[in-house]
Amino acid sequence: MTTILAIGVTTVGLTTPGANAKAPDDPAARTYAQIAALQQLKKSFTPAERKLDSRLAIELRQRGGKVPAGALPKVSTGVEVSKSGTTEVEVHADKVGDDLLARLRGVGAGIRFPSAATGTVLVEAPLTALPTIAGWKDVTGVNLKHGLISSRETDPGKKPVTESKSAKVARIEGALQAAKAAAPKLAAPSQGSVVSEGDRTHAADTARTKYKVTGVGVKVCALSDGIDSLAESQATGDLPADLDVLPGQEGSGDEGTAMLEIIHDLAPTAKLGFATAFTSEASFAENIRALRSQAHCDIIVDDVVYYHESPFQDGLPAQAVNAVTADGAYYFSSAGNEGNTLDGTSGNWEGDFADSGKGIGKFAGIAHDFDPGPGVQVFNPLSPNSAGRVTTLWWADPLAGSANDYDLYLTDSAGNVTDFSQDTQDGDDDPFEILAAGSGAGQRLAVVKYAGADRYLQLSVFRGRFVDVGALKGFSTPGVTRGHSAAEKAFSVAAAPAAAPLPFALETGDPANPAGPYPEVFTKQTKPERFTSDGPRRIFFNADGTPITPGDFSATGGTVRAKPQITAADGVRTSIADFDPFFGTSAAAPHAAAIAALALSGNPGLSNAEIRTTLTGTALDLTPAGYDNRTGSGVVRADLLLRNTGATPQPLVQAGTPTVTPSTGDGDAYLEPGEQATVALPAVNNGDGTATGVNVVVDTDDPLATVTPRAVSYGNLAAGATKSKNYKLKLAAGYPLGRPVTLLVKISFAGSLSPTTSTVVVPTGQPSATVTDFAYTGPVTPVPDNDPTGATATVDVSGVGYASGLTFSIDGTTCTTDTASTTVGLDHTFVGDLTGTLTAPDGRTATLFARRGGGGNNLCQVVFDDAAATPFATVTSSNAPFTGSWKPAGALSSLRVSPADGTWKFTVTDAANADVGSIRAFSLHLTGFAPA
Repeated sequence: MTTILAIGVTTVGLTTPGANAKAPDDPAARTYAQIAALQQLKKSFTPAERKLDSRLAIELRQRGGKVPAGALPKVSTGVEVSKSGTTEVEVHADKVGDDLLARLRGVGAGIRFPSAATGTVLVEAPLTALPTIAGWKDVTGVNLKHGLISSRETDPGKKPVTESKSAKVARIEGALQAAKAAAPKLAAPSQGSVVSEGDRTHAADTARTKYKVTGVGVKVCALSDGIDSLAESQATGDLPADLDVLPGQEGSGDEGTAMLEIIHDLAPTAKLGFATAFTSEASFAENIRALRSQAHCDIIVDDVVYYHESPFQDGLPAQAVNAVTADGAYYFSSAGNEGNTLDGTSGNWEGDFADSGKGIGKFAGIAHDFDPGPGVQVFNPLSPNSAGRVTTLWWADPLAGSANDYDLYLTDSAGNVTDFSQDTQDGDDDPFEILAAGSGAGQRLAVVKYAGADRYLQLSVFRGRFVDVGALKGFSTPGVTRGHSAAEKAFSVAAAPAAAPLPFALETGDPANPAGPYPEVFTKQTKPERFTSDGPRRIFFNADGTPITPGDFSATGGTVRAKPQITAADGVRTSIADFDPFFGTSAAAPHAAAIAALALSGNPGLSNAEIRTTLTGTALDLTPAGYDNRTGSGVVRADLLLRNTGATPQPLVQAGTPTVTPSTGDGDAYLEPGEQATVALPAVNNGDGTATGVNVVVDTDDPLATVTPRAVSYGNLAAGATKSKNYKLKLAAGYPLGRPVTLLVKISFAGSLSPTTSTVVVPTGQPSATVTDFAYTGPVTPVPDNDPTGATATVDVSGVGYASGLTFSIDGTTCTTDTASTTVGLDHTFVGDLTGTLTAPDGRTATLFARRGGGGNNLCQVVFDDAAATPFATVTSSNAPFTGSWKPAGALSSLRVSPADGTWKFTVTDAANADVGSIRAFSLHLTGFAPA
């Protein structure tokens, strides 16, 4: 489990109303008095304070000495403030543009993620600046950063190991070196050094053999925390070399690496991609869309839920899921590890607000009655193991449109209010409160309707439970699954163990966890994980906030979505030490996504509706009989799915790299204006099946370059085969000197993946022997800390025309790791935080380096050259200061298809806190062409 809670929150357990007449040391009286004190503060908020998260407002009041002494003796807002007085918050505004960002920077805020699309900016700002920010007219709200939880299951009794950034880098770099040494010893090169037991239990191994379908033609992309050990996994063959990562979205951590390994194990020829889900809710939503629109992913899978994702309306991530599924993608998401009522592991309650019939002491509002019977119980008791668990309260109002004000309180066994969440909802706010349970037995939650109408509620303690404590009964109901996993066309995935059982109890006194069938396959006797989250999900609002059943926001209103849909394996091996084994619906979702990839590979063009029908229709029904809200339609089996869909091996013919041989002209080895060359163009069948009737059509991107013949038959190509045919490429006398010819290649063949289209670049002209240097002469440019905008410095180029060669250097006079050095080209502590990109005048970009170098300091006299033998991606902190010649992360040759004259940009971004530096000296080295 990965939990990020960038919020301070509290809850109040309320007891029988009317207790204000009791003695002052009575727990109930103490509770009422403290709630009354909190509500008095709420009533006194200024207009700016009402736009602040209630915990931020009270933290500021406490620090300013504006909270009466002794009124709230044990309440902690939970607001995390750095030593420098800053905290991470999300600023919501009418418009996010340069003006707002400049104002935020002007009050000392560091920009972490601006989202114009959602009107949100994640910033790290001085706590004292927040009232000023909230007071701006265009700012609609300021809340603590919304946290999230991944669906990895880890031992709740085991304290997480706190690892420094430098220690983490040392561990990963050591593992990378070990992986490189072990690479020749791989047992299964197609899948890597370690294979998930889910490959066997889902019968994916036998299905691939029988149907000869391996994932060809499908791209599967994951969203999770990060891919820190990507290079290590690639070195061992556990991940392919060509994995596609959205620029700057590598994230941090290895849950993403582990998920991708599972996908690669089951669908070894599928293309893979990744983007982090952890920056912010808005960033997560944007990355979902980008994986489809930019990376062209066919199947997308994630394993997180943000606490701020509404159970009653599709929020930002769910809307992004709706967009990509409408565009033809398939989306899989973990159902969550928040428990279920069938196993008695749920910490969820939802239902209509029930008026307890009594006001609570001297404070405003009415407490909710949890008891569905004739009794009255205005609080819900927590299990001792619920300590520290995040708790959210939602009610059936639209996002950014709630005028009904509900509050959430937590008390300890002595009646002290230990946490609270009492934001102001006055018409343009989210129907949302959040806090974190404290420690110790006897904690209780209470919901108070401060003002407004009765609404349907959901109260969830993530990974906690409501239990009977003495005379108090713990009330729970099904339906903890929420957010984008509950989007209408998303596949919500429950978990069942593949092999050994989860090696720890979820809570003290729990029964034994179930074991899986490995090395046998899943059957109808398979038992699900006891922690897997249940449905269904009741939705009250359309994505735009309009009600589904106007006027009815109760248990009879809205619409109900059946979630989860299917169950898949967890508790499996990966090559990542910390994910061996890997438990949780985090592991189940990528298994399901990979099995869908096999089905799509054997049936290209399978619709979302068809894959849904076949996945659920071939799933093995688990107990209880029929569809159930814990395991959905049952556990999926790849062999049954491929049999049902009639999967067949598909050919996939693509253009290879051409060979160019000049056949007319001055007799040299270069194709120049007025000359002709023979181009041998290979066609490669990268698919699972034989390609028949292969036909290749070639066009050029310039009328002064002609290719003949335009269409050529290549006949048949067996799987894995390559065949070349010759073409004549002729340049007119007026063809621009040095301009490369882009061949537009379309390959048709018998098969659903036909045709394929690609571009092939053919160089022209004789390179000049003269290299021209263009050095940066501007001022030292600081790189902002942990800011996606980064720093950009420019160099103007003229007199080159088209370039035959391009290298880029980060210069310097004296190279050192000294953090205060002014003689290096790029001074920066912890180079592993940095990404450097080069942008050509036509807007094309190439990544030079991307978060490699660990804790090493400074780049100096380092040359990025496509011809270099060693990729910069292999550097470790021991190489610092980074010097010498390295292959860039992206090919610089891609920047030479347009004239080099114009303004070039070098941009450096810093993706982590606490390390700083500056751009000082760099150069472009360009070679033109000799006259024809």
